[in-house]
Amino acid sequence: MDKWEMYMEIQQLLKKGFSKSKVADKLGVSRATVYRHLKRSPSEMAEWVESLQTRKKKLDPYKELILNWLREHPDLSAAQVEDWLMERYKEQLEVGESTVRAYVRELRVEYKIAKESSPRDYEAIPDSPMGEQVQVDFGHTKQKTSDNKEVKLNFIAFVLSNSRYKYKEWLDRPFTTQDVIQAHENAFQWFCGIPGELVYDQDSLIVVSENGGDLILTKEFQHYKQTRNLNLRVCRKADPESKGKIENVVGFIKYNFAKYRVFNNIDSWNEQGWEWLNRTGNRKIHNTTKKRPVEVFSLEKQHLRPVSGNINFLNNHENSITRSIHKDNTIRYLSNRYSLPLGTFHKHEMVSIKETKDRELLIYNSETGELLAKHQIPDGKGQLIKDRKHTRDRSKGIDTFIDTVAKRFEETETAYDYLDKLREKYPRYIRDQLQMILKETKQNNEQLLTAALSECIKRNLYSATDFSDIILYLKRQRQVHDTTNDKAETVSPLNSISGWIIETEAQKRNVDAYTVLLEEGDQS
Repeated sequence: MDKWEMYMEIQQLLKKGFSKSKVADKLGVSRATVYRHLKRSPSEMAEWVESLQTRKKKLDPYKELILNWLREHPDLSAAQVEDWLMERYKEQLEVGESTVRAYVRELRVEYKIAKESSPRDYEAIPDSPMGEQVQVDFGHTKQKTSDNKEVKLNFIAFVLSNSRYKYKEWLDRPFTTQDVIQAHENAFQWFCGIPGELVYDQDSLIVVSENGGDLILTKEFQHYKQTRNLNLRVCRKADPESKGKIENVVGFIKYNFAKYRVFNNIDSWNEQGWEWLNRTGNRKIHNTTKKRPVEVFSLEKQHLRPVSGNINFLNNHENSITRSIHKDNTIRYLSNRYSLPLGTFHKHEMVSIKETKDRELLIYNSETGELLAKHQIPDGKGQLIKDRKHTRDRSKGIDTFIDTVAKRFEETETAYDYLDKLREKYPRYIRDQLQMILKETKQNNEQLLTAALSECIKRNLYSATDFSDIILYLKRQRQVHDTTNDKAETVSPLNSISGWIIETEAQKRNVDAYTVLLEEGDQS
């Protein structure tokens, strides 16, 4: 309903006897709107409506830009439109929130751009006294890059409960406990002091467990808590209302600052974030307090405990992300599995990991800092990244087995050379080969074994089967010599292939088999 139609409807309802309050209720407008319309005569109202059609509005020069934003992102809020305008035209544009809100609303109606929304409910919590409390939480977003790729960004946010004064810090990788501690130091510098209480969710970088109210902190954060003399409180599970202020801040950061913003690099992203805090996050009038956080903060910071000195943190294994070791001696990181040396699962429950700038994953012993493994991080997901050194060392058992077999020969060194070549020829069946030779060493004397070994090397026969055949041949030769008592060298038959080969007899078929074959040939 346009303004002239509303004016005429108000006049008609009043003539029917409705009160001004009832007219406002029926039309869904405020009583102030009804009173404002009634101050004008029909001619004055007509002139005013006509003037609205031709009057130039303050945001008209930016109309096409705002329209493009709304068409590309239908769920864009008027508050975010205002922030984007201030970011681009801060020096030349002075405009109020209500002006932007009304202008965006009119554009939506005129160009039929419906607003998509997904509201979230929060419970009201009484404000804490000045300087008493800061609430802390984590969040993440997925942003488009300048080359239209997608990157996941993580942030930590802080808000002073009384003034709603905010601080945030971003990383393009997962936070470590060291990062969290450093972010606290930066936040305390931003706030110019430390509040009386810090409220957290049950995050694994800070809290190991909440044992009936007794907090068990991670080792490094416990040390930091004692160093800074911090008073911590952790929210109970499934109780977001107790930190509703920071929940709102996380949503504000996601949907006002980050949404549809293009990511270039983490340094410029953080710079833009701090500018946004000064321009919008801490300067915009808060919907609940109806005050600007920056103005209230000027009073609240006087109630904060001063920050004494700076704390330096070493970039060591104790401040890394931790991961559980699975029974197959792997850990999981960014949807991939990474191998560890065999036996690590039985020695340790957890390991520390750290990602380097060169996309390498370093895995440490959480207690000693010993480097257990190093892997290159791949681009894909669902992969097993395995170091060959982490496979079972199958050579140790074979080496011991070779020692056992070689020591059964008089010429041990010669036996080692022979067995090593056997290993090269039959790498997959070396154990079977060694078992066959070991069996021969147990059944024959050293003299016969030495002769067989020498004959195999001489004739280049590297096989346990050949070794057994040579022993059998030598035994037969000795039996012939013992029978004839003739030490003269036996003359080999002319048709024999070699004197050392065991005599074999070809398989003989029955004549009937050949007859059957011939008959089948004639039939075909």
